[in-house]
Amino acid sequence: MEKRYIYGNTVRKQYEPERRRYEEMPLHVQKRAQARKRAHRMSLPTLLGLALAVALAGGVLSMYISLKADIKSSVKTVSSMEAKLNSLKQDNEEAYNKAVSSLDLEEIKRIAIGEYGMTYATEGQIVTYSDGGGNDYVRQVAPIPDGN
Repeated sequence: MEKRYIYGNTVRKQYEPERRRYEEMPLHVQKRAQARKRAHRMSLPTLLGLALAVALAGGVLSMYISLKADIKSSVKTVSSMEAKLNSLKQDNEEAYNKAVSSLDLEEIKRIAIGEYGMTYATEGQIVTYSDGGGNDYVRQVAPIPDGN
């Protein structure tokens, strides 16, 4: 019970506020008190709905965090693969340039004609095909005719 005091240069008496019992209150005050108590309580469906909403929000949040982590992991993987690809492209370009610079076309021609007996093609050996509309390849539908 709360006690209130009156302060001054002389203390006359101790003051305690008057408290009424619930049953002694007027009916409209009792109803208002009951409504206030009901307002502070939650019904079971409301509590279950709130719990479901919190669980759903938690699930969505955990899925979001998981997806963000997967994306970050994928970005790191792609980045490392791109670095590896660039390194391989550079190595390939260097190997190609080394191979091209080491070719001596005159030496290849000398070996082909001298050692393997190859000759230049004559007019009757060359067969020309039309590409049939700009395709990059020719489809063979019949055997190639012999030049003899």
